[in-house]
Amino acid sequence: MASMAAASFAAPAAAAHRLRRRPPRLPLSTHLAPPAAARVRPRPGLRVRSALIEPDGGRLAELVVEEPLRRARARESLELPRVKLSRIDLEWVHVLSEGWASPLRGFMRESEFLQTLHFNALRLDDGSVVNMSVPIVLAVDDADRHRIGESRKVALFDADDNPVAILSDIEIYKHPKEERIARTWGTTASGLPYVEEAITNAGNWLIGGDLEVLEPIKYNDGLDRFRLSPAALREEFTRRNADAVFAFQLRNPVHNGHALLMTDTRRRLLEMGYKNPILLLHPLGGFTKADDVPLSWRMKQHEKVLEDGVLDPETTVVSIFPSPMHYAGPTEVQWHAKARINAGANFYIVGRDPAGMGHPLEKRDLYDADHGKKVLSMAPGLERLNILPFKVAAYDKTQGKMAFFDPSRPQDFLFISGTKMRTLAKNKENPPDGFMCPGGWEVLVDYYDSLAPADNGKVPEAVPA
Repeated sequence: MASMAAASFAAPAAAAHRLRRRPPRLPLSTHLAPPAAARVRPRPGLRVRSALIEPDGGRLAELVVEEPLRRARARESLELPRVKLSRIDLEWVHVLSEGWASPLRGFMRESEFLQTLHFNALRLDDGSVVNMSVPIVLAVDDADRHRIGESRKVALFDADDNPVAILSDIEIYKHPKEERIARTWGTTASGLPYVEEAITNAGNWLIGGDLEVLEPIKYNDGLDRFRLSPAALREEFTRRNADAVFAFQLRNPVHNGHALLMTDTRRRLLEMGYKNPILLLHPLGGFTKADDVPLSWRMKQHEKVLEDGVLDPETTVVSIFPSPMHYAGPTEVQWHAKARINAGANFYIVGRDPAGMGHPLEKRDLYDADHGKKVLSMAPGLERLNILPFKVAAYDKTQGKMAFFDPSRPQDFLFISGTKMRTLAKNKENPPDGFMCPGGWEVLVDYYDSLAPADNGKVPEAVPA
């Protein structure tokens, strides 16, 4: 379909150096200043311009080995000490390899890890600061550390014993799990999905170094064509003559309230003076908790949303963001925003409780619902990004459709939570007309129908794809 661009990978640069030799950022060029009365006000110093926003550090850190060198690197990997990657580790290799975390050029060494934990940012050699709010680290256990010995390189292998990457000029340091959890999530309560999956039983050491990825990461799940790298997305935005890119991060099916928000954002950008703002509809494709709808079904649902004309295929690019999900609220939403800068987005839509979840032990939200958007507006290293707070959308019973909430007549609005939406779909009940396009709702019903009932008659939670 027109909106689903086929994936391609730009020729990557060899991983020759990391943060300490980054080129200085080029100055932002500006052209047309937005009207004074514009309802969306960009941050100071940013105005309407035709070129895409530059990546953090001035250029993308693409870490896939160039084609002529791949066979030699693969042979080398077989001679090195090996570290086995978990599924989430492999997702982080994917993230690093394509430059989503630019200017980072590998798994974090201790200095980068500490800056991330304590400052949510990295300082470059030229004195500039880029945002980095979640640690991108690789854990190893005592046996791994002993096997590595004095080697300055290790090879990273996947679960099927295939070589994936080489990590060079390595540094091994202690994995302070409690401090990492406390500073990333603001709590050490048990039941945090990412913690239980990727940290609790991980090794007590972290290994950082310069990453060389032997080949582009593929999952062979029928969705690789949607996994556009930052370079490929920038090529697509340029091809479409985009003069602004606004990103929408989501891990749920798209309902008409989401669509209203996205179409209204484009209208507001046009009012500012932009000629062709392009929407990056960017569902998260890495690890998610068990009760989230799996990626394959979400992609089917998103396709229906475009096929039914709820979003315009000509002004929408749908792509998969390969990052795992932390559910770390205001800390994680900075990572989501920063990564989209590297993909070319200069506007980021942020909603209620972004990257949040319910408290794992208590019946309340883990984070204040408004803190995410407030933190984004102040976060170091995100000054170039324009933050667009959600307007609250709900089902307007008087109009029979999703509309922006009018506090002067609250009795006319119905709020359909994600829990309510899932319950309706599981029970094969229809939501109010106008809540979601029929094709998209049918996909959601089919997904829950595909889950085999457990012995107690209840529908089990989904396992992420």
